[in-house]
Amino acid sequence: MHQLQLLKRLQLDHAPALLDFERANRAYFAASVPDRGDHYFAHFDARHAELLAEQAAGLHFFHVLVGDGGEILGRVNLVDVADGSAELGYRIAERAAGRGLATAAVREACVLAARGYGLTELRAVTTLDNAASLAVLARTGFTPGEEFVLDGRPGRRFVRDLRDAEVPGP
Repeated sequence: MHQLQLLKRLQLDHAPALLDFERANRAYFAASVPDRGDHYFAHFDARHAELLAEQAAGLHFFHVLVGDGGEILGRVNLVDVADGSAELGYRIAERAAGRGLATAAVREACVLAARGYGLTELRAVTTLDNAASLAVLARTGFTPGEEFVLDGRPGRRFVRDLRDAEVPGP
């Protein structure tokens, strides 16, 4: 099993491994979340540079999970940062799924959000048929909210208040 080292803030030199990760897992991810589309892959380097510029401006915080061999096993993003809040998104490589990486990464993201970025709340959404994501959100202290339709499928919004909830230590 690959060990979770730490969430690493997305950097320019992550681009080749990140593109490999996205390509290798495209069909797997598309089974539970909307596909990124061909444009994403055709213009990956430009999009990666845009994301880094948005991160530098404090609009989003992007992270990767790096395995023992330097390969990317997942990503955890805090996007649309405003007024002490952000939306959490995460994806784990198919070959690394089911090993607790998503739960550990989301827990670490909550600590980073509160202590590193000064956020007080995280939001998340998932479809109701995504049992793995529902379990991760439940295990990491997210409270279920309203149901809605996401990509044509029933979904649910979740929230995690980082002020009232105990944030685990590093």
